Amino acid sequence: MIRILFYLAIIFALGLGFAWLADRPGEMVVTFGGYQYQVSLMVAAVAVVAVVAAVMITWWLLKSVWNSPYAIARHFRVRRRDRGYQALSTGMIAAGAGDGVLARRKTKEAIKLIRSDQEPLINLLDAQASLLEGDHDGARQKFEAMLDDPEMRLLGLRGLYLEAERLGDRNAARHYAGRAASVAPQLAWAAEATMEELAARGDWDGALRLADAQKSSQTERDAANRRRAVLLTAKAEALMDNDQAAAKAAALEANKLLPEFAPTAIVAAKVLFKQNDLRKGSKVLETAWRAEPHPDLADLYVHARPADAVLDRLGRARKLQEMKKNHAESSLAVARAALDAQDFALARQEAEAAIRMQPSEGAYLLLADIEEADGGNLGKVRQLLSQAVRAPHDAAWTADGITVERWAPISPVSGRIDAFEWRGPVERAGKLIESNRPVPEVVPPSLEGPARDDDVVVLDAETVPSNGAETAAAPDRSIATNTAVADEPVPHQPDDPGVTPEDEAEKPRRFRLF
Repeated sequence: MIRILFYLAIIFALGLGFAWLADRPGEMVVTFGGYQYQVSLMVAAVAVVAVVAAVMITWWLLKSVWNSPYAIARHFRVRRRDRGYQALSTGMIAAGAGDGVLARRKTKEAIKLIRSDQEPLINLLDAQASLLEGDHDGARQKFEAMLDDPEMRLLGLRGLYLEAERLGDRNAARHYAGRAASVAPQLAWAAEATMEELAARGDWDGALRLADAQKSSQTERDAANRRRAVLLTAKAEALMDNDQAAAKAAALEANKLLPEFAPTAIVAAKVLFKQNDLRKGSKVLETAWRAEPHPDLADLYVHARPADAVLDRLGRARKLQEMKKNHAESSLAVARAALDAQDFALARQEAEAAIRMQPSEGAYLLLADIEEADGGNLGKVRQLLSQAVRAPHDAAWTADGITVERWAPISPVSGRIDAFEWRGPVERAGKLIESNRPVPEVVPPSLEGPARDDDVVVLDAETVPSNGAETAAAPDRSIATNTAVADEPVPHQPDDPGVTPEDEAEKPRRFRLF
């Protein structure tokens, strides 16, 4: 558009110039070779413009003829390149869709039309086609060849990392991830795997440096703060016995980043308690308790001073309960402290309140301990233990299908950082108590086998005619879980002439129990 306006401006200027000459008549005289040439000023101007235009056109024609071989070669080269990029694009789409045959065919076509040193994506398409064909060894060789190209090095490391993960070679995968992280620490996959390796070795400072690099690049702020808080908590735990100053700095920073997370609060409070800073340590635990009550928080808070009397511990438990009322963990904390203080009435009251709010195995077991300590009512204790077996399991630190008693920064199974979650174990569907004995089966009465009258139970009693008289149906009886039915049926009595086949079918079936 700008070029068109430029040409129009030139034409407009020429028009104005010729109009100006037309308004001012004159003559131009040229003497050359003894001859005198005289023309009007307008004719002279037109002649000059025509000569300039002719020279420009001639120059353009000569230049076009001179450059025609190069232009023709360039035309075919551009056409060939366009076809190659079209084949490359189609091959990448086919590889993404899982069409290995089309991807391989387009790879060969792209290699013929474009040189791989000019377009590195051809190497990637070749490796992807090998993966789709199941040639993993060939794909690894192509990824290794990419390491020599600075532009393709990270892509080759990524491919080798994924292949190592597929083979389950964690050491090789972390090796490739470490090389990638040293070149580009902003890569999430490389930094994640390298941080896991550093955390497994206990190099918390190195893991924190990578976490900071992730925070400054693309990781979300909340996720980055949580990751850093977990690593700082682990570092504080490792330094708590050797370097209390460094442990305190790490623990307080972790608690500042994630004050509601129970492990960070517990570690920070332990460090502060070691330095006799009871007030600040208690404040840390109280903040985490208000966010989400946790039994470890309550235990550390109640036993903050080992020399406290049991009534003082009960008072601290009541203080926690005031901060988070109508919560099962608050009631359980008070119940445990009251049991230690021999206040069985209060302990029983709070344990029963916790069961009403959230029934759990631990609550029933605590109530059983209270009953046993109070009076030793064995019947009541057995009943509570039976209820504990059937109650939902208590929440625990769970990661990758395993449960541990104490929180850990990494999973012992997969090595993931911040893998443990405080939640209830997965409950098993079905009966809570199983028996190893055979499942009761209905045995036809026509089978033979001895039976005794004292071990017969009527499972489905109905009105049974006997010699023309009807008797009342026997009441249903429930069979305990640990009771099984034997394979020995009640022997079939000889046919009674006075009983019809219909009456025989209405008789209740009897089974031997043992």
